[in-house]
Amino acid sequence: MMGIVSAFMRLTRIEHSIMLVVAVAAAELISGGLPGLRILILSFITPVFISMGSFAINDYFDVEADKRNKIRRRPIVSGEITKNAALAISLCCFAVGVIASVFINAYALSIASAFALLAILYSYRLKDMALVGNAYIGLSMAIPFLYGNFVVSQKLSYAILAIFFIAFLSGLAREIHGMIRDYRGDSVARNTRNLVHYIGAERSAQIAFILYAEAILISIFVFFFVKPFEFSFVYALFIGIADIMLAYTAITCMLHVNSRMVYMNARNISLAAMGIVLFGYLLVPLVQIAL
Repeated sequence: MMGIVSAFMRLTRIEHSIMLVVAVAAAELISGGLPGLRILILSFITPVFISMGSFAINDYFDVEADKRNKIRRRPIVSGEITKNAALAISLCCFAVGVIASVFINAYALSIASAFALLAILYSYRLKDMALVGNAYIGLSMAIPFLYGNFVVSQKLSYAILAIFFIAFLSGLAREIHGMIRDYRGDSVARNTRNLVHYIGAERSAQIAFILYAEAILISIFVFFFVKPFEFSFVYALFIGIADIMLAYTAITCMLHVNSRMVYMNARNISLAAMGIVLFGYLLVPLVQIAL
């Protein structure tokens, strides 16, 4: 039983869903405060299940590439979950996420429906297209903030807009690193023609470096000019740690383009950095409420 649960968690990348809950809660707090309990729960269900469905459908389409890239921890590759089961899990997760959004508002339904569809298109074909697939991943990491904003308000918060661009740029950079890491297997198994195919791994790593640098600069701008983060010690602490980790990742990957191990470590470091900054976004409005 524990083996099945473990395989399911790895298929759906449940740790990403936890981060989405934090992102949505932070966006709601920043944009006007948490909604009532029913809407709050529904607002968490939607991104969690759409995220789970997105990862499951990605593994369904990527099984041959994962085999070539020797990613044996993927449950379809290891034989713990069949392709058909992964597809069924994915479709069920998408259905739960979209249906939950129906009971929130039209904004939530539109965002949920669009990203469920885009997740399928990404896994099927968009990820093989230069920058298009990368842009989708960047958007998928940024959209929870817009989604959380529109759960509680019809007006877009300036702070949320700034966070959106930070998340989008860093998410896009992170995805380019993943594309460099997996290019060899993807090019054979999927005939991928992505950014690495057209400009090479070295220049792709340089673009990722620039994107991370832009995200870091915006995060610094937010500290000086954007409420509720303006001159916040809590924000400075969390964003400072995260920015150092992302800068390290960007520089290391640019200097060691041919090291798959470096890129594997970069994946974990960048994910940890994003988790850290998420809690910073959450704590800043909570501290203000407490004061």
